[in-house]
Amino acid sequence: MVRKPASMYRRITGMAYTRREYMGGVPSVRISQFDMGNLQKEDEFPVKLTLRVKARVQIRHTAIEAGRIAANRVLTKIGATDYHFKVRVYPHVVLRENKLATGAGADRVSSGMRRAFGKTVGTAARVEGNQAVYTVYVNADKVNQAKDALWRASMKIPSTCYIDVEKGQEFIR
Repeated sequence: MVRKPASMYRRITGMAYTRREYMGGVPSVRISQFDMGNLQKEDEFPVKLTLRVKARVQIRHTAIEAGRIAANRVLTKIGATDYHFKVRVYPHVVLRENKLATGAGADRVSSGMRRAFGKTVGTAARVEGNQAVYTVYVNADKVNQAKDALWRASMKIPSTCYIDVEKGQEFIR
């Protein structure tokens, strides 16, 4: 059976379902790294850029990982020691799906069990409006590449995003 599209899990409905000890077989989080680049001198970078979402939304763990890969691909070109990239959200909420039968005779099978509990299919992070998703620390001469990296990462997030300059406003043109 086919998984439902990711857009079905975008809206926040109901209570957060996070108690993994009561569930059997929760898929592991796909995010492989939360900190990349130069991990030693985070505070020494003069510019801090943050990608924030505008609306309250759920972001699936696959979307967070896709944004991380897209941003890190751009940032590695400026040099491994010239940036620090950080993922600021963690997918705690477990997503469930009631898989329905499809095909011949499925109308007799799937008409019952409405609002059923469902099986776990993934995890998601519940993000409030104006909450940070990714942060990049860079030197002043690499600001444009960092903005491009965050813009590419925002294309993977299911909400409109904006780039917030938290530190080093005087270096931005």
